[in-house]
Amino acid sequence: MRLDKIYTKIGDGGTTLLANGEKTGKSAQRIEAYGAIDELNSFVGLLVDELSSHSNNDDISHIIKSCILIQNELFDLGGELATPAKALRLDLQKVVGPAEISRLELEMDTWTSSLPPLKNFVLPGGCKANSLAHVCRTVARRAEREIVRLAAEDEIRKDCQIYVNRLSDWFFLASRSISKINGVPEELWKQKR
Repeated sequence: MRLDKIYTKIGDGGTTLLANGEKTGKSAQRIEAYGAIDELNSFVGLLVDELSSHSNNDDISHIIKSCILIQNELFDLGGELATPAKALRLDLQKVVGPAEISRLELEMDTWTSSLPPLKNFVLPGGCKANSLAHVCRTVARRAEREIVRLAAEDEIRKDCQIYVNRLSDWFFLASRSISKINGVPEELWKQKR
């Protein structure tokens, strides 16, 4: 892919082109879905920057590497969501699937085994990286809702939704791990204040 010119003026009238060249409105559900994935990718980049600027810890380095891998997978997912099912070429296009979902689950299982059990909901915060991981979690949840809406009106592979569902859980456990690594106590939700 080569981008010679960034602005095309195609969108000036409220439309855009999908990956197969098909024109659609910028408010179409497909655009909402892959737009939310693009937004998530940007926040993951911000989390990587924050983690990179404050630690040389091996555990943090692992989270950074995982986040960068996730960013690449989010590009793959965005590309898939930008492609109508009838034009999707699984033989040519990289997509997220069972292997990526299993990798996320394995990382979550590893973190869960080393974290104290939760007795209540955790409030985002304690350090900037923890808060950013929670932002990623909530944007992933919204992206999942957008994908569910898209699936209600158009055909998409189920792995898209499953991957983003796992990803929101992954960012929750990443936030807890970041706090533990940085020695920051978790603030629990106080129901009775």
